[in-house]
Amino acid sequence: MRINNNIMALNANRQLGVNNDKSAKSIEKLSSGLRINRAGDDAAGLSISEKMRGQIRGLNQASRNAQDGISMIQTAEGALNETQSILQRMNELATQASNGTLAANDRTAITSEITALTTEIDRIALSTKFNGQTLLNGTFGVQLDVSGLEVGSAGITAIDISGADASETYTITEGAAAGDYIMTATGSGDTQNITLADGSAGVLDFDKMGIKITVNGSQTSAGIEASVAGGGAAGTVITTAAAAVSLQIGSENDPSQKLGVTIAATGATALAVNALDVSSTTNAANAMTSVQAAIDTVSSRRSDLGAIQNRLEYTVKNLDTSSENLTAAESRIRDVDMAKEIMESTKNNILQQAAQAMLAQANNAPSGVLQLLK
Repeated sequence: MRINNNIMALNANRQLGVNNDKSAKSIEKLSSGLRINRAGDDAAGLSISEKMRGQIRGLNQASRNAQDGISMIQTAEGALNETQSILQRMNELATQASNGTLAANDRTAITSEITALTTEIDRIALSTKFNGQTLLNGTFGVQLDVSGLEVGSAGITAIDISGADASETYTITEGAAAGDYIMTATGSGDTQNITLADGSAGVLDFDKMGIKITVNGSQTSAGIEASVAGGGAAGTVITTAAAAVSLQIGSENDPSQKLGVTIAATGATALAVNALDVSSTTNAANAMTSVQAAIDTVSSRRSDLGAIQNRLEYTVKNLDTSSENLTAAESRIRDVDMAKEIMESTKNNILQQAAQAMLAQANNAPSGVLQLLK
């Protein structure tokens, strides 16, 4: 019988420490609801869980993106619905004006209403906005496709020309009039207005800038292509008036998970109803043809938007389903089984109390040596 080292007490104390640790972990899991609270609990499970959490958050954001897209399309489609109603009324007026029994003052009254309706079509096109962006004036979704150049936002393009003086900045700014561009060289004091006529082509020399810009002739509505060279590598700038707006509808950086949306201009000029003439039966008949063509155009655009909206609605459903399934999978990995953990906690508490009792008895065991001394 040895008293210098109480092996039983050491063993009981070690088991008590183990049970205390297990009990503390059980309390942590039960209080947090998580099976994995730190990497040490399950390193592989934590890694998988974090990847799934990233996917889930990406899917949820993609769903919100798609819902924003639906809201945008609904806004545009609602405005087009009103535009189409106006066109139907204009068609009715043009049909009325084609009646040979009308007097001149009757046609004047019809013309006044058609003019007012035309103005309203333009107002709708200019005032229909989503998140501050005008949807129906033909500028929504302007994008710049650039190769070899540095560009800023649509409409104002900042170009750094390779080989040119670093102190000079060249800017292309779209003017108010169609086909007008302004080239500005900061520091040179030289500003020139450039007018690009339909089908024209030319070479523009800037002596003070020391660069040459070649503009290939094309209609401004189809885009302007310009080659820029400045003593170094050349680049190409291509601007498109109504490029598609890209909606991110997936959780990964993949072209297949982006949806392009283009909304063309639907003002009176774009619909070719800005100058209707009903002063005679012949002109009224021509106006009817123009208005009917505009109605068909708006109907086609509404159909396109409706198709995109339906696609986005299915996209939202799929994203929500994927998010739900991934959340369930992540929960099985990371969340704690409460019933099982409560059972484990109860066991650990009993073992903890038993270890405390055994430690007390082990500490009293050496005192039996005193009986031998009596």
